[in-house]
Amino acid sequence: MTQDEVFNELLEFFKALSDANRLRIIGILAGGEHSVGEVAELLNISISTASNHLSMLAHIGLASVRPSGHYYYYSLREKALHEMSSRLLKPENLPRLSQSVDVDAFERKVLQTFLDETGHITAFPAQQKKFIILLKHVAAAFEMGKRYPEKEVNEILLRFHTDTASLRRGMIEYHLMEREGGGGVYWRV
Repeated sequence: MTQDEVFNELLEFFKALSDANRLRIIGILAGGEHSVGEVAELLNISISTASNHLSMLAHIGLASVRPSGHYYYYSLREKALHEMSSRLLKPENLPRLSQSVDVDAFERKVLQTFLDETGHITAFPAQQKKFIILLKHVAAAFEMGKRYPEKEVNEILLRFHTDTASLRRGMIEYHLMEREGGGGVYWRV
């Protein structure tokens, strides 16, 4: 099954379960087979509304239908419900649902807004989330595991902005760097 097929099936599954009456119908059908009219009466809704809800549940495979004369009887396909939920909601499937989403677009936009063409910070954003994105960009200039004296930290930070103290404080505050003593030695974390 392709990722698009899994996505679409999961979407249909959640659409079917996102209506209060359909959830109640699943509960009713869990107790046994019922006709459209019985479901409508139990939920105090019209027969056509009950029929639409039941048709949707049957369409995605959660209910089965049995015609008998002029009536249709529906029953819950419990095994299908359990199989579908366990298959569709596998932990390895969930992260793939966002594959078509550009999760880095916001970060790129922030960097494009607050950096000039040389990579120098033009202004500090007021929003914390955007400021952290800038700090992460700056932190990438430091090697992991390497210890830097404050003077060298300031030289690197000057490549990005003249307010090295704000950058240093921000990187410590948001745990992008650690420091030892009164600020003698810094390292990226």
